[in-house]
Amino acid sequence: MYSSSGGPESAPVVVDADGLVFRALSSHADYSACVQVQDEIWGPGFSEVVPPAILMVTQKMGGVCAGAFGGDGRLLGFVYGLTGVRHGEVAHWSDMLAVRPEARGLRVGERLKQYQRAQCLAVGARTMYWTFDPLVARNAHLNLMRLGARAAEYAVDLYGSNTGSPLHGALETDRWIAAWDLTVETPTVPTVHPSGTFVVRMAASGELPASLAFTDDDVVRVAVPVDHTVLSHEQRVAWRAATRAAFLHYLERGYAVQSFQRASGDLPPFYELVRS
Repeated sequence: MYSSSGGPESAPVVVDADGLVFRALSSHADYSACVQVQDEIWGPGFSEVVPPAILMVTQKMGGVCAGAFGGDGRLLGFVYGLTGVRHGEVAHWSDMLAVRPEARGLRVGERLKQYQRAQCLAVGARTMYWTFDPLVARNAHLNLMRLGARAAEYAVDLYGSNTGSPLHGALETDRWIAAWDLTVETPTVPTVHPSGTFVVRMAASGELPASLAFTDDDVVRVAVPVDHTVLSHEQRVAWRAATRAAFLHYLERGYAVQSFQRASGDLPPFYELVRS
């Protein structure tokens, strides 16, 4: 049964071994700091900024707005999402996750998701959804391999190509919709097959995707850039087009994303899709 969490005052405060504090945002100063982080990460022209009033009200209705704070009280990152009904069941949609550059590499994002998971379970949600850019390798690895979420659906240009964020630029915002089963305490980490056929791979320059034939092998691999942030707009557009075509082709034929492999040796980062 769904029940409201009662707001941030009822959420626990978690202090990790390294001194980071994870708690719900609860004051005007907290909410203002959250908006500042949004401006820093997505840019001051970002049209989808969530204002303080909505951050506060969302929590009154069973949503989550929580932050990771350093020892000096500085907000290092936050997670924000809404709780409602999807597919006839109580579920949570995690709308934003952001970590300031100085806190990256400390697994702050992963720990924020775990804090969010606990709050969602407390109000009766059993599945969490969110979106992520298929071209961002670090996010794919976190979501699929560390958290154990599924790449459940591929959405073409979900948010449009004019969000006002320099982070997105004018690139069409294709997204994976991740589905995370919150009831699984320790998810099984998927393994990567020892062999698979690349249907999208980097060209020799490493900047653009190579054009490869779409085979009907049982296991196929779709590469993505090592670091999409260093690419030009034209290069990102080429990667978007190549990966979109491959994902849609194989999903329509019954394949599913099973795992994600980070760059290793001569291998680029890649998704592994397996025929169902």
